[in-house]
Amino acid sequence: MTLTSGETVVGVVGGGQLGRMLGEAAGPLGIDLVVSDPTQNAPAASVVSDQIVGAFDDESTIRALAERSSYLTYEIELADPDALERISEETDTPVHPHPETLRLIEDKLRQKRRLSEAGIPVPAFRQVDSAEQLRDALDELGYPAMLKAREGGYDGRGNVPVHSPEDVEDAVAAIDGPAMVEEFVDYERELAVMGAVGDGEVDTFPVTETIHEEEILRETASPARTTPEVRARAKEVVRDVLDVLSGRGVFGVELFETSEGEILLNEIAPRPHNSGHWTIEGCHTSQFEQHLRGVTGRPLGTTERRAPTVSTNILGDVEKRQRATLTGETAVFERPRAHLHWYGKREVYRLRKMGHVTLVGDDAAEDDDAESAEDILADVRTLRDGLTFTE
Repeated sequence: MTLTSGETVVGVVGGGQLGRMLGEAAGPLGIDLVVSDPTQNAPAASVVSDQIVGAFDDESTIRALAERSSYLTYEIELADPDALERISEETDTPVHPHPETLRLIEDKLRQKRRLSEAGIPVPAFRQVDSAEQLRDALDELGYPAMLKAREGGYDGRGNVPVHSPEDVEDAVAAIDGPAMVEEFVDYERELAVMGAVGDGEVDTFPVTETIHEEEILRETASPARTTPEVRARAKEVVRDVLDVLSGRGVFGVELFETSEGEILLNEIAPRPHNSGHWTIEGCHTSQFEQHLRGVTGRPLGTTERRAPTVSTNILGDVEKRQRATLTGETAVFERPRAHLHWYGKREVYRLRKMGHVTLVGDDAAEDDDAESAEDILADVRTLRDGLTFTE
């Protein structure tokens, strides 16, 4: 491989915070990044070579992106897999992960069926197209359960809990479209593993514990506060998942650890994921560098963790949409091994992801020292709670 500046251009459908962090990882690899996004001056715009303004699923926008790119990828599932595949064939521009993977993952019911057929452990699920079908399904699965929109849901959107028969009509109305229902999983904790696929290579990052509130990810902790046996099983399941998917890059795989210590697959993201942001400082190779290595066919980097690491999201804490002005960040800058990531979004509103803080622990800690992660988790929460938004 010959490295020449400006010769490798990766086009990314989506210019949000993931596109921004991909841009930050691209420069040292000698890669130029161009993004497409419907928002003028999207968060990625200030750190990438250029932005094309256009809808995520607009074929003319994707075509313009492909014409400038050596490779195409995406950082949001709203990209159109049919357009990506068609344009890839017409322009001879490789797309990774493959559009077929995006096609599979964007429909949660199709995804679960394919994974179940492959022998991957998933919660019991049923297709639901009406209130009557939901009642019939819950007669079998039991209450409570989770009704999910088949397409378009993320960060808790498109998920409606159904606690009793009285909730059925409202739940179906809230989804207002094709849906599926999953049994309630009595989980001990939620886990995530970033899987990586290169040119003939497969690897996984260390298992991460993910902590949610109101179905929004709040913190990640690695190592996860569970047993080595559970971590090993989680990685095994993720490798089986990667066998089902097509194309190169990084895949965020969300899992449940049940109260019996079993692993069930929750959802998959065919891209870098919020649960892997800790890898920027916590691993020798970040998930963003790894994704670009995979997409462009470079050898994968090591997924070794530097030290126990915890990351926390900075979420909007104001009810009224307003200009984004953060205060309290000095305490983060003053803390050794604390790292602030600001996403450059101009407006803030309640629960909007505005950035994250990562705190890296002692290099000398044991690799499976969950107590170290727990101590760091308490510290990073203190740093986060000191950050507020003001008008």
